[in-house]
Amino acid sequence: MKIAEAVTRGHVDKVCDQVSDALLDEYLKQDPDSRVAVETAGGHGVIFLVGEVTSKTKIDESKIVKKVLREIGYSSNVKIISRLVQQSPDISQGVDTGGAGDQGIMIGYACNENKALIPNELFIAREILQKLPKGFGPDAKSQVVINPKGEIDSVVISAQHARGADFKPLQKLAESYNPRRTYINPTGMFVVSGFESDSGLTGRKIVQDAYGPRVPVGGGAFSGKDATKVDRSAAYMARKIAVDYLKKYGAKEVLIRIGYSIGVAEPVLAEAIIDKRSKKITDYDLRPKAIIEYLSLKQPVFYKSAQNGHFGHGFAWDF
Repeated sequence: MKIAEAVTRGHVDKVCDQVSDALLDEYLKQDPDSRVAVETAGGHGVIFLVGEVTSKTKIDESKIVKKVLREIGYSSNVKIISRLVQQSPDISQGVDTGGAGDQGIMIGYACNENKALIPNELFIAREILQKLPKGFGPDAKSQVVINPKGEIDSVVISAQHARGADFKPLQKLAESYNPRRTYINPTGMFVVSGFESDSGLTGRKIVQDAYGPRVPVGGGAFSGKDATKVDRSAAYMARKIAVDYLKKYGAKEVLIRIGYSIGVAEPVLAEAIIDKRSKKITDYDLRPKAIIEYLSLKQPVFYKSAQNGHFGHGFAWDF
């Protein structure tokens, strides 16, 4: 059985991802060489920003946070506490010479199961949320189970709604996928949502941000980090290689693994597994600076990537 979940951009963890990446984009707009590592935590009327920023520019953090909340559909009447300091010189000395901003393992993946080249269970879970009927959201989650025959075994939809709302449109949406079982707002009510009922944190949705639980994760989150952090840039490059190899070799699936040591430019591991056959990656420049240039990662493109998943939405690393 294969299973995956997806969440809307109104889910509290994804709100925090978007805040972190909106701040990153604003720094990059004004200073493309900004180094940013911003974590956002939020809940119950408070947004807390903490992290490291080295930039030639200053931004209005409060204005950006409130703009993100309004765009998603939430109240911007929140208290904002910021604790952003300069990047540690112990880290920056390695990055200044072109080395990786941290050690870590990055995973890339592509398969031929759908137009987004991602696992089908995640593709369908995302698609369901994109089809939510009017009046549901902005906070919602879906979950899909696919059996070994490729049939949909179950669909779960939990979507915020007004008090007294009719769930029939959600039921109809779930049944359009012909599942064996459906679960629609299983607790019976989902009126209070977002930061009124829950707390969120940047990076807490790394599995659905990537490829779902079928594919391993390297462990590092993406949002709030500029591209000198290989957690992000090398994961994007790994996806690019996976897509390229899928097409080049006419494969069913490709898994990429890249590992780095902090302060060192060349990876300690660069391996492709193409339809379960291993291949060393030698045809791409995997130094962080080369990746940044190849994928144009000094541009403010990250806020959009934080909204509905980082792969399969037509980004530069998706084709």
